[in-house]
Amino acid sequence: MDDYHKSVFLTEIIDLLQIKKGNKYIDATLGGGGHTLEILKRGGHVLGIDLDDDALEHVRKQWEQISSDLDINQKNLTLAKGNFKNLAEIARLNKFTDISGVVYDLGVSSHQIDEPERGFSFLKQGPLDMRMDTENPVKASDLVNILAKGELYDIIFNLGQERRARSISDSIIRARRIRPVQTTQDLTEIIQEGYGIRKGEISAFAKANISKRTFQALRMAVNSELENLDQTLPQGLGILGKGGRILTITFHSLEDRIVKFAFKDFAEKNLGRIITKKPLMPTEKEMNENSRSRSAKLRVFEKN
Repeated sequence: MDDYHKSVFLTEIIDLLQIKKGNKYIDATLGGGGHTLEILKRGGHVLGIDLDDDALEHVRKQWEQISSDLDINQKNLTLAKGNFKNLAEIARLNKFTDISGVVYDLGVSSHQIDEPERGFSFLKQGPLDMRMDTENPVKASDLVNILAKGELYDIIFNLGQERRARSISDSIIRARRIRPVQTTQDLTEIIQEGYGIRKGEISAFAKANISKRTFQALRMAVNSELENLDQTLPQGLGILGKGGRILTITFHSLEDRIVKFAFKDFAEKNLGRIITKKPLMPTEKEMNENSRSRSAKLRVFEKN
């Protein structure tokens, strides 16, 4: 399973969920299924939600094998394709109410990054796609080729926190006047131009360092990630039973800010208590074993 996606904070998530056999849990961002499969092994019932058909099929196959080996009922896992912005409706349709925990592991999965045709990686040649849901009509290439310079600047600066956002936006406009920007390589070369770096004069490490913020910004815009997170957290609280917990893993300061203030608002309304006064950070061991975990933050809220 690690070849597909290595889950962050796996031990901490399992401990903080305080799993009870027969209780219901929702994994709102199924991905490679690391969190879900550990909950299932401990007797929990899980509704796993994802926009990605590949993720749903991968976890289904994993659970078929594991449940057979451990003699656990396969029906303890329910899979649903959907966006967690519709969490309450998906839970209702699958009869998951009065649940004991909701887990959000935000961002993009390792599998999605590793598949060139998904267009998430600045190190792999592929179409400039970046859709988590392949039925989404808007691709990253659409944004790059259609948006005005000011709109591109706002996305790259605000979501990517890229200090060269203006020069990169200028470079995009110049490039698309010649031909449409269609591939990840097209975009990385444009970003290099925005940094004043000639083609062929850059190492893979430097390429990653200057490209990651723009790619992140476009991915977040294509998938409406911040808006969806803002919408889903109150829904997660609403479907929890007494003592149920919301656990969020964020990888971006804007995501963490949304979670922080949502939990603060819930507490001020006396809806529960914040378990993590400060976000938990990955251990040095986990960071060494999984570089993706370096920017991760874990926050937990418990419902009254």
